[in-house]
Amino acid sequence: MIENDVVIRIAAKGDGATASGRHVPGAVPGDAVLPDGTLVRGPHHVSPPCRHFGACGGCELQYGDDAVLAQFVAERVVHAAEGQGIVAEQVHPAHLSPPYSRRRATLHAVNGGGGPLIGFREAGSHRIVGLKECPVLAPELFALIAPLHTMLKSRKGKYALDITLTLTDQGVDAGFKGLTLEGLAQTEAVLDFARDHKLARLTLDQGYGPEAMWEPEPVTVSLAGVPVGFPPGAFLQATADGEAALAASAREWLAGSRTIADLFSGLGTFAFALAGDAKALAVEAAQDAHLSCKAAAARMHIPVHAMHRDLFRNPLQPDELNRFDAVLLDPPRAGAREQIRALAQSAVGRIVYVSCNPISWARDARILADAGYRLAQLRPVGQFRWSTHVELVSLFVRQGI
Repeated sequence: MIENDVVIRIAAKGDGATASGRHVPGAVPGDAVLPDGTLVRGPHHVSPPCRHFGACGGCELQYGDDAVLAQFVAERVVHAAEGQGIVAEQVHPAHLSPPYSRRRATLHAVNGGGGPLIGFREAGSHRIVGLKECPVLAPELFALIAPLHTMLKSRKGKYALDITLTLTDQGVDAGFKGLTLEGLAQTEAVLDFARDHKLARLTLDQGYGPEAMWEPEPVTVSLAGVPVGFPPGAFLQATADGEAALAASAREWLAGSRTIADLFSGLGTFAFALAGDAKALAVEAAQDAHLSCKAAAARMHIPVHAMHRDLFRNPLQPDELNRFDAVLLDPPRAGAREQIRALAQSAVGRIVYVSCNPISWARDARILADAGYRLAQLRPVGQFRWSTHVELVSLFVRQGI
């Protein structure tokens, strides 16, 4: 064994990487590779907790312990910044969501010949792994898989369904896409399923968008303690603890701000967390999310003003941004290049940027850095446990502040 055969990090796609640049599938830092290719497990290599690991495409890193996972999450973010020539002044320890904490997921169901297969797809394939266990999903979500199997078992012919499950204040919100109901018996079977398993809501999308078939009371999700109406398919952070970690950093870093603009605000996840001493503007393009945020703020008398605006087509301009002490943005994976360019031309003192894509975030960070902002704080967040999907929250401060 030579020194370069020791795995020192996990690469972006999940392979172990040695100091010499060799990539080794299934290896973690501390493992060693012998000259004949044999992998010698190190102290951080653990047995995967799920029987489906290796087949199911939902997880890539179950053979690493928490120290390895935290290192991977942190390095993905730090290396993305360094790739753009940016170094954070302070990098906080990575936050990892625990097992059994995912509160939203989209499962797939097909008629497998011998009965329904319900689960996630295999890695790089459309084949479905029929889940017998899942250490990622919240127990309330996983508990519905067996009843779903029973409900679908009587259906004849081929089908391919998407089943979206979300844990809300009232229980599980279930959405079916691709499920056709023929006759009264099939309709009653679906309604019986919703009632018997106390679903918060059941929606059916037959090509015209989701329509509620069952909703005993309006469905909400609580954001910073504020119950907000939850439209079918609306965005929600993957785990409650991940949301809390992101919001806590934003509150700490923007303390003392009197006016804050929350851009790409969705349902108001961060606007409600920041409002109180500060007044918040929540800007969102999706009309249903915008209306939910607006209604919740009015009902609870919270100083959040909701604005309906497409920030990709019509970003807030520097003169509009200059009215705020601080700005928070949480754009989709592609980032927010045009809005960032407008921010770079503004006089906003502090910018909190939340991202689910370190690459697009780092690209946007370069624009801010070139305009005189420094990356003062950086917190990596691993909500998607055992996967290569990484999130972060960051603080940019204009030079001289």
